[in-house]
Amino acid sequence: MRTVCENMKTIRGEAAMKMYPLVVLIAIFLGGCSKPDMVRYLDNQPPLDLFTYFQGSTTGYGMIQDRGGNMTRQFVVGIRGETSLENKLVLNEYFDWSDGEKSTRVWTIKRDDDGLLIGTAADVHGEAVGMVSGNVLNWRYYLNIDVDGRTWKISLDDWMYLQQDNVLINKTRMSKFGIHLGDITIVFKKNNNGGET
Repeated sequence: MRTVCENMKTIRGEAAMKMYPLVVLIAIFLGGCSKPDMVRYLDNQPPLDLFTYFQGSTTGYGMIQDRGGNMTRQFVVGIRGETSLENKLVLNEYFDWSDGEKSTRVWTIKRDDDGLLIGTAADVHGEAVGMVSGNVLNWRYYLNIDVDGRTWKISLDDWMYLQQDNVLINKTRMSKFGIHLGDITIVFKKNNNGGET
């Protein structure tokens, strides 16, 4: 016959097993909410200045992948960037999608007194807030997208990495309620002629 202590150990073990998925979910949630360690990129070269990089004409080649890694859409985006005396960068983006859709977005980006980048656009919920360190930019924001006639507020964790020869790699993780929905990858290249895209 099992002792009371053995019964208690079994109960505690079963309770622990029931709690385990919850503990894992909490750990994932807390890990996802932690701030990135941008200091590690401080000495990376070449240094990224978003205002300088996107001044003039730039072309980006991108794709969207679902959470299983399957490519679902491709696009080319032409960008015309202009800076102003008010220390603002305006990006006019023109998207040409592989399924024939064409769309536009206008970003207005400014630096605040702490050196953070603050971005707004018509389909961005609130503001995008970002930080640059070395050759890396990370900013996070919510994007309103239309899904079957309904508007979804999607969380974007957006990273840009400047490489040699003015190549800028952009990786974005999309999620909703902490659930990974998919990823966006874009490779930007400066246009040599500096003309219109």
